[in-house]
Amino acid sequence: MLVSAKEMLNKAKAGKYAVGQFNINNLEWTKAILLTAEELKSPVILGVSEGAGKYMCGYTTIVGMVNGMINELGITVPVALHLDHGSYEGAKKCIEAGFSSIMFDGSHYPIEENLAKTKELVGICEEKGLSLEAEVGAIGGEEDGVVGGGEVADPEECKMIADLGVTMLAAGIGNIHGKYPANWAGLNFEVLAKISEKTETMPLVLHGGTGIPADMIKKAISLGVSKINVNTECQLAFAAATREYVEAGKDLEGKGFDPRKLLAPGVEAIKATVKEKMELFGSVGKA
Repeated sequence: MLVSAKEMLNKAKAGKYAVGQFNINNLEWTKAILLTAEELKSPVILGVSEGAGKYMCGYTTIVGMVNGMINELGITVPVALHLDHGSYEGAKKCIEAGFSSIMFDGSHYPIEENLAKTKELVGICEEKGLSLEAEVGAIGGEEDGVVGGGEVADPEECKMIADLGVTMLAAGIGNIHGKYPANWAGLNFEVLAKISEKTETMPLVLHGGTGIPADMIKKAISLGVSKINVNTECQLAFAAATREYVEAGKDLEGKGFDPRKLLAPGVEAIKATVKEKMELFGSVGKA
């Protein structure tokens, strides 16, 4: 059964570790992440961007698939199904479809409008027992065509949003989605410390977890980051393993063209990536 991310993240914040949000793109992705979480006894958050939602035939399809898998695979660890970078309309659709956690990304609105829309969603999510993530200061890079330059959030604005009663807060600290450029300046820990101080017990979220060095990840966790999002890294691992399989001509041997065989190396690569991240984040054995 799907759960809200509230309890798992409050525990992570108190225990100084982080729960990974791994974005899903299809059945293979979902299965690989759920099996790894179960094997490592780690809580997990399955992230779905609006683009991936469309690709997988809508939110109700995803809810049906994830609930079915939890049941059929005998998953016992806490699993939250989370809308990633949701629009206001997308958030409402996911609430209706049965998601257990929502992100409303109002970072591109003027702060007053971000506050008003977030406040309304806080009310709806509280009533339904869902967790809600809000964002202040756009995250850099590109996600579903939305390009952010890696801005740094204003700690005062973070406090205003946190005080509305959201479950978790994504604050830009120079992090970006996708691969990091060679001239990337690194995470702004000074701002993170200020945000952490102002938002106190609020679990903070680090987007763009792919490519941030391990020591920076650990430092971010020590400063209050309790949820870290990973997407690109799993995609790169999946693509590399699939390429290797095809380049070795394995799809031409026997029934190597069968999608179950063709996609198997990619699935194992996702599992290995998820395992590595869960170990780094400190969530292993915390379910």
